[in-house]
Amino acid sequence: TVSALDSDPTLERHFKGHRHTVTSVDFSCNMKQIATGSVDSCVMIWNMKPQMRAYRFDGHKEAVTCVQFSPSGHLVASTSRDKTIRLWVPSMKADSTVFRAHTATVRCVNFSGDGQTMLTSSDDKTIKLWTVHRQKFLFSFTQHMNWVRCAKFSPDDGLIVSCSDDKTIKLWDKKSRECVHTFTEHAGYASYVDFHPSGTCIAAASTDTSVKIWDIRTHKMLQHYPVHSGAVNSLSFHPGGNFLITASSDSTMKILDLVEGKLLYTLHGHQGAVTCVAFSRAGDYFSSGGSDEQVKVYSFGHSDGHSRGTHSHAHRDAATRSPSTQQTQGSQLPAHQDKGLSDVSDGRVPSSLANTLEHIIGQLDVLTQTVSILEQRLTLTEDKLKECLENQMEIGLHLQNRDEGRRWPNQHC
Repeated sequence: TVSALDSDPTLERHFKGHRHTVTSVDFSCNMKQIATGSVDSCVMIWNMKPQMRAYRFDGHKEAVTCVQFSPSGHLVASTSRDKTIRLWVPSMKADSTVFRAHTATVRCVNFSGDGQTMLTSSDDKTIKLWTVHRQKFLFSFTQHMNWVRCAKFSPDDGLIVSCSDDKTIKLWDKKSRECVHTFTEHAGYASYVDFHPSGTCIAAASTDTSVKIWDIRTHKMLQHYPVHSGAVNSLSFHPGGNFLITASSDSTMKILDLVEGKLLYTLHGHQGAVTCVAFSRAGDYFSSGGSDEQVKVYSFGHSDGHSRGTHSHAHRDAATRSPSTQQTQGSQLPAHQDKGLSDVSDGRVPSSLANTLEHIIGQLDVLTQTVSILEQRLTLTEDKLKECLENQMEIGLHLQNRDEGRRWPNQHC
């Protein structure tokens, strides 16, 4: 829940087993397992119960760049510098299916919400869409001009966001396969990007040491957090939508309060760069991995009797608004209707009014989407009508020419 962040984050578990930098981390939906990938070319499945041993999956020939559990938790997908994507069953047997379609390092994999399709992005400058169960390639998105670091589905699976070393972040319409908007970075490039749980905005982790949040409807930057002193490598939204955690090469993680637009916590859990971070599906845990080969799991005030906050090195940033945090005016972020902004407000807005306003905003969103759909349908109808008229004219001309030919069969110029 959103209120879970009222407690300081404490270190719950500490996993050792990788032999090189940890590149990616993800929780299973039931919180029983964590998947990680590493430059050591292994995929590891860690069990949250202390007595259960970890599984090491060998199969990739080079560094593993990304891992993700399917929504059901029955599969784990991994990508690698060996240009392949593998699907694993996260159990002792460690069987895997191999996808080969990219011509260079595959950087990222992401399952759709229904688990039926998945996206992969690659140094071959493409994003590819696949069906999961038949392992069938569907199509490519090909407008990036350099390596594509990351590609993610929107919460409703209708849009895709991607970021590339070409200093752009692109929004794609999955159905039409068209790029619908391009955000341009200037100082650095985004190495990681994801959708806010509401689906209305995106966050980008940049090599210029900052995190930026963009509204995908107005295409304006909502918030800018220059809170790190090194490249930001990864980020993860809390499922409630009000918090964001970041991982940076400056060896820290930061937890940001998106409603207040301020820095909440700085965590010093790793020796060296923090390369990946992820909230659990419920948001009460988060995990991180780094160049120190460590995987760490934190919770907000929970205890399972494991190692506790003595190693967490977390401190709450006391300033009401950190001087190193900038927020654009009018940039309060949307929250889910069932977890309103009033949950973390300072009491100035009555919760009933906040709920009413959220309901109105929700209805306006529905209206906007309806109008957009109607406009699309109208355009399609106009196009079809134009096509019919053109066809009719062609048929008319064809008949006219045929009749004239019959009337004057022997006429020559």
